[in-house]
Amino acid sequence: MTTAGAPAALAEPTVRVGRGWTAALSLANGAIWVGWFGPLQILLASQAEDFAPGAGMSKETLLAWVTGVGAVVSLVANPLFGALSDRTTARAGRRTPWIVAGTAGGALALLLLAGAGGVATMAAGWCLVQLTLNAAFAAVTAAVPDRVPRLQRGTVGGWLGAAQILGVVAGTGLAAAAGGVRAGYAACAVFTVVGVLPYVLCHRDLRLARADRPAWSWRSFAAGFWTSPRRHPDLAWAWLTRFLINLGNSLVLLYLLYYLRDRLHHPDPGRGVLILTAVNSLTLTATVVAGGVWSDRVGRRKPFVVWSGVLMAVATALLAGWQTWPGAIVAAAVLGVGFGVFTSVDFALMTDVLPKALDRGKDLGVINVANALPQVAAPALAAPIVTHLGGYRALYLFSAAVGLAGAVLVNRIRGVR
Repeated sequence: MTTAGAPAALAEPTVRVGRGWTAALSLANGAIWVGWFGPLQILLASQAEDFAPGAGMSKETLLAWVTGVGAVVSLVANPLFGALSDRTTARAGRRTPWIVAGTAGGALALLLLAGAGGVATMAAGWCLVQLTLNAAFAAVTAAVPDRVPRLQRGTVGGWLGAAQILGVVAGTGLAAAAGGVRAGYAACAVFTVVGVLPYVLCHRDLRLARADRPAWSWRSFAAGFWTSPRRHPDLAWAWLTRFLINLGNSLVLLYLLYYLRDRLHHPDPGRGVLILTAVNSLTLTATVVAGGVWSDRVGRRKPFVVWSGVLMAVATALLAGWQTWPGAIVAAAVLGVGFGVFTSVDFALMTDVLPKALDRGKDLGVINVANALPQVAAPALAAPIVTHLGGYRALYLFSAAVGLAGAVLVNRIRGVR
């Protein structure tokens, strides 16, 4: 794994990773997403409905508030723990200690949410889930540029993306089938812990020597979180692209349960969310690995990101213009095709524009803010649109426009084909 003149932990990887390593890391990634999306898809919405009358606000507003506060925690946690893992010199490596600690903390936080008796405990529990699982996620993400050569990253990103979507499905399924909110949280907590064990127990991490760690300074550590768009424009444009497309996707998902219940009058909206998630996941899984492999083979990233963003915008517009249950199923399928290609290829594109090997975890954490920030922005934008500015039709048209803007702006990246 070592290139001339660089220690193994900081070298540009040249040896292709095996299927076992990819499978174990993908499973760990999927398990983390179970811990996030069981609550996001079903459990938090159910608790918001229970607690809203006593809080004196609508269920939509309460859900938006809780998820928004949690997303703010995520904004800070991901780059922070990524930067800390960059500087970790433990025997177990730079990334593994944070995967272990973050997963264990996330499971405990999910159990705290299971026992929430009001809005304050619900919000505190969700913030702890975001804090801890982001520590694990930052380390899992940084393991890819640590170990995977550039021309294999589309493929590995595809498998990580497939695991992510399967994690969303598994989390939604566990939450819906467990038989209640408490049982749903407990099931997600157990799955999250079990899912990371194969990677932690079977694959050794690269260790950073103390001599290769930069001297500690609070000032330089804090300053390192700012990456100048002028000095690194490709990183800035890549970040903006990811932010806009993920914002469009977040606007679609946030009120999906309420959309089915209040607009389509689905007889079982919880089951409806599970069905749409399954349809979306089937089409996404069919394209996420294939898109990454194809991108690796042709050595190009941008065209895949552009067209996947356009397809996602079309799917979102369908939710605005065809507000029926069959229309929702078609939109979920088309959205899955687009998001599958985007997930794998955009991840590879992000790793291609990282400035420094020493700061991979931190830089990917800053990039991952583009995943978390939409969770803050989406509730702030969606609640007034739904309640005062046109309802769900206006929300999904706005979402389509945002995603389309992200697809177009990827062409501003110059250093990636």
